[in-house]
Amino acid sequence: MINTVKTVCISLVIAMGSLSAYPQQSVDARPVVGVAEFSCQEDSPYTGLVTEKVVEMLTNSRRFRVVDRTSIDKIQSELELQKSEAFLDSKNRVEQDIAVAAEKMITGHIVKIPVYRIKNPDGSVRGFKASVGFEMKVVDVATGLSSEATSFQGKASQECMSPEAAVNTAMQSIQYEIEDWFRTNFPITCSVCRIMDNKTILVNAGSEQGVKPGNIFIVEAVEMLDGQPYHKALGEIKIKTVAGPKFSECEVPKKTMEQLRSYFDNAIKIICELKHSKK
Repeated sequence: MINTVKTVCISLVIAMGSLSAYPQQSVDARPVVGVAEFSCQEDSPYTGLVTEKVVEMLTNSRRFRVVDRTSIDKIQSELELQKSEAFLDSKNRVEQDIAVAAEKMITGHIVKIPVYRIKNPDGSVRGFKASVGFEMKVVDVATGLSSEATSFQGKASQECMSPEAAVNTAMQSIQYEIEDWFRTNFPITCSVCRIMDNKTILVNAGSEQGVKPGNIFIVEAVEMLDGQPYHKALGEIKIKTVAGPKFSECEVPKKTMEQLRSYFDNAIKIICELKHSKK
């Protein structure tokens, strides 16, 4: 029984860790984003639903590798348990650094989350309505610096059969605002997979990330100098063909191609970031 539980927990940690291990060797250049459990200034049993909805929206966007940090305590407990004598000689013991390392963390604070009972004339409960107001900000894990908090105010929900459904409906009323916030704070990033000819490269972002022909990427080379990343702007490229769910062909200006080819041939990391256009 102990071995079964150990194996299940280890599999969970390894599966999560594989998303971000060895990021420079992975073709998946999407940012690793963690979501911490939202705090709340009132005692409400529905605060977790807000965090869950944000995690769901992030995951469904397919723009990120998402880490749900609300369950990190359980994983951490398993890692600590494996340090005990019972696991000292085990080849299956998971090292601490296998746990996912998020590059950015989303934190939130719920200002209000009222849930109202809708009653029939006889006093029985007919349904529920809810609204929600909260703030979110992005924390850079490496520096500890955070963005300014952005406020979101959900509209009062329609009458629902349960409190949970009412809270989810209130969150859905601001889904577009939240997704636009994601686009602004986490632009799509990808890397160069192949130089196809003198004018075209292949990048690892396709229909799954929602890119389209005509989208512009800003290209940078990233070298490690004295242990620190040095970013060199190379120019802009444009998607001419979305070649399936994971790849796109991009047009590259001659001057940009000359620099890009030099860095690519020397195995220096090249990052392409989608240029955000406000609507």
